[in-house]
Amino acid sequence: MVSDASLWSFVADAGLVVKVVMLMLLAASLLSWTFIFQHGAFLKRAKSNMISFEDRFWSGRDLSKLYEGLSKKGGDVQGLESIFHAGFHEYTRMNQSPGMAADALMASVERAMRVAQAREMDKLEQHLSFLATVGSTSPYVGLFGTVWGIMTSFQALSTLQQATIAMVAPGISEALIATAMGLFAAIPAVIAYNRFNSDVERLANAYDTFQEEFSGILYRQAHLQAQESATVRRASA
Repeated sequence: MVSDASLWSFVADAGLVVKVVMLMLLAASLLSWTFIFQHGAFLKRAKSNMISFEDRFWSGRDLSKLYEGLSKKGGDVQGLESIFHAGFHEYTRMNQSPGMAADALMASVERAMRVAQAREMDKLEQHLSFLATVGSTSPYVGLFGTVWGIMTSFQALSTLQQATIAMVAPGISEALIATAMGLFAAIPAVIAYNRFNSDVERLANAYDTFQEEFSGILYRQAHLQAQESATVRRASA
């Protein structure tokens, strides 16, 4: 046992298994913080993009012009932009087919928007499973390192005729660092997961609401066009 009671000395003098556990927890913690910052910034941009697009959508501007503007962005459309772009693209494409029933047209449009929304949800939920895994397993991994370190310490003491607290304390301290590192990795991951999951649910609800509202707009427009086409056919008959 070492006489130097610094934290680094406990880590340096820990057994091989405990060191491996500590390295795993350190790597998990670093990855968690990386994903926390990256995904936090991504969700912030997603919310900002949603608010900006809703303002443009409900401003009363021509939806065709809004669609053309998004088409020029190419692959940069995301969030509500992607759902709107997919739905309006499918509406325009299917509307070119002569004799297309409004219900069949809207079924195709809604399917296209659901596919686009599923892709956006995959982006929003990225890294959440990793944070959940780190948050749920890190304490147990740290506890494993602690149990292993304490077991090794007592095995070493079993060969001595007389054991004192001074002999036991450093080994136990080395082992307990693994538990502390497990909690250090788990707590931020759990907090971030809960926060991000709540944000994703709010965005998902907003996407569902927009999809319903946009479907209603297109449905009314499709029926009006169908009625106009029927009127033209009766007039020409």
